[in-house]
Amino acid sequence: MAKAQYEEKQRKKAAARAAAEQRARRTSLIRLGIGIVLVLVVAAVAYSQYTRRQLLQDVKTASYSAGLHAAGPIVYAENPPIGGQHNVVWQNCGIYEAPIHNEHAVHSMEHGAVWITYRPDLAPDQVQRLKAIAADDYLLLSPYPGLPHPVVASAWNHQLTFERADDAGLPAFIARYKNNPETTPEFGAACAGGTRALATMDSLTTVPGAMTR
Repeated sequence: MAKAQYEEKQRKKAAARAAAEQRARRTSLIRLGIGIVLVLVVAAVAYSQYTRRQLLQDVKTASYSAGLHAAGPIVYAENPPIGGQHNVVWQNCGIYEAPIHNEHAVHSMEHGAVWITYRPDLAPDQVQRLKAIAADDYLLLSPYPGLPHPVVASAWNHQLTFERADDAGLPAFIARYKNNPETTPEFGAACAGGTRALATMDSLTTVPGAMTR
């Protein structure tokens, strides 16, 4: 009887040890899995940041001051412009089928807009791609005669050129500079309530001071 009780006691101890070892192995595997997931997440974030830096490594920059309003046509150093003097009225963000005035578009960029321009002879499927990209807030899209590249993305003091509308650098540029408080002089200002004038319209004679932003 005593021997049977002893053996049963030993069996229970062995079972308890085995269960404890199984729990320990399970805990170790869970910790290992969590560690692997964390490493993969960190690696993915780092790779994403590296990829974005690579895509944006050729961004052209300038250092124009904001808030410089002027009436009438303005001569810009860049083509398209990326800052400087501009009309007191901003261009309403949206998709335009015809060229718009630089002077209004620059004001929109001061408010955080990214202005996507393309050659008027760009292939229709490429234009449709751009329209799909530009169907969001704080984005301007318009054809631009004499553009030095098929597609150009401009933000205040920043610009990047592309040979195709489906270049991965375009959404990366938009994500980096659109309505970014670090690069937008008048962050929080509207991209509506301005003008939808085309370049064929005489809309540049508004006197500075007539609108405040």
